Amino acid sequence: MGLSLSVVFSSIAGYLLGAETVSAKTLIFLALGGYFMVGASNAFNQIIEKDLDALMDRTKNRPIPAGRMSVNTAFLIAAIFTVLGIGILYTINPQTAMFGAISIFLYTSVYTPLKTKTPLSVFVGAIPGAIPFMLGWVAATNDFGIEPGTLFAIQFFWQFPHFWAIGWFLYDDYKKGGFYMMPTGKRDRGTAVQTIMYTIWTVIMSLIPVFGFTGKLYLSPIAAVVVGLLGFVMIYYAFKLFKNMTSHAAKQLMLASVLYITLLQVVYVADKFLRHLWI
Repeated sequence: MGLSLSVVFSSIAGYLLGAETVSAKTLIFLALGGYFMVGASNAFNQIIEKDLDALMDRTKNRPIPAGRMSVNTAFLIAAIFTVLGIGILYTINPQTAMFGAISIFLYTSVYTPLKTKTPLSVFVGAIPGAIPFMLGWVAATNDFGIEPGTLFAIQFFWQFPHFWAIGWFLYDDYKKGGFYMMPTGKRDRGTAVQTIMYTIWTVIMSLIPVFGFTGKLYLSPIAAVVVGLLGFVMIYYAFKLFKNMTSHAAKQLMLASVLYITLLQVVYVADKFLRHLWI
């Protein structure tokens, strides 16, 4: 539920950034379509990983490994959610449906199988994970250009410190299921350094719109200062992980990353509408 709502939030933020006039109907369809899209991906994922989920503390109580739901029932739910999600997004425009379908495919057919084979799975998983922010803009404009590409890049780079932080404090539990999410395969200085690098890249990408290179996607200098301060907080916790190398520090970074991406989207949207009011 939490993951699905965060995706809907990102999609709505992207839509508000791209829309010249806000359509309540499109917003509702985007929220429903995005919710079903994530639900389908999660359902397929839990079917594929049902045996591994049973081995880990954080997943053993999911419906299938806990015995509360059969695989057939789960597959039916996943199939219905896929049809509903893509169908609803298609009523907005075909490009939105296409990106929604790509997200489901990459998450279930590429990212999920790779999780037990290579740490590069995080790179693959960052692609569907970055689509929602971009999806909203495409839903508003029926166009994919530098603006939604920039939104995609921001959330793409953000995925790495976010999931490496999760992988760090859940390392022992992930190990039970054979998942190795760390870029070096373990909790070491190399992983911590890469976490810092990708955190910095996230902040840089977030500030690029202030320079006016990203078409209609623009960030005012004042908003850029706010985003920069938010980024400083996330970078601080990334360095704290490097210094302390503890699960507690990783959990702090994870929470900081969630706060960052949420507030960044709020700042971007608020900045657009406040600028329009002044104009």
